[in-house]
Amino acid sequence: MSSYPLLDAFLTMLWFALLALWIVVLIVVMLEIFHNRDIGGCGKAGWLLLVILLPLIGVVAYVIVYGGTPRVRRGHAGRHARGRASRPSEPYDRGAISDTEFQRSKEQLLG
Repeated sequence: MSSYPLLDAFLTMLWFALLALWIVVLIVVMLEIFHNRDIGGCGKAGWLLLVILLPLIGVVAYVIVYGGTPRVRRGHAGRHARGRASRPSEPYDRGAISDTEFQRSKEQLLG
């Protein structure tokens, strides 16, 4: 038999899973710091230093300060495609553009 009991093996796997989860949380918080438009350059550097030097305190403090404002991020392609899809119909519905202009803008949008 092995000198490494089964419970110790499960606990070791649990610790490795928690370590992987912690690394993911650190990476997500660091990316959130870079993408946060409410913070200037010096503020981003300060938060990043705090997260790197004191990870637990930095992550908890960042989540407390900026965690209450969820930000919706969309990919560039999705945002532009959805944003442009509704624009040609709005002036047409108001009567600001003619049928030919509406058809031309719809053809440009659809390719």
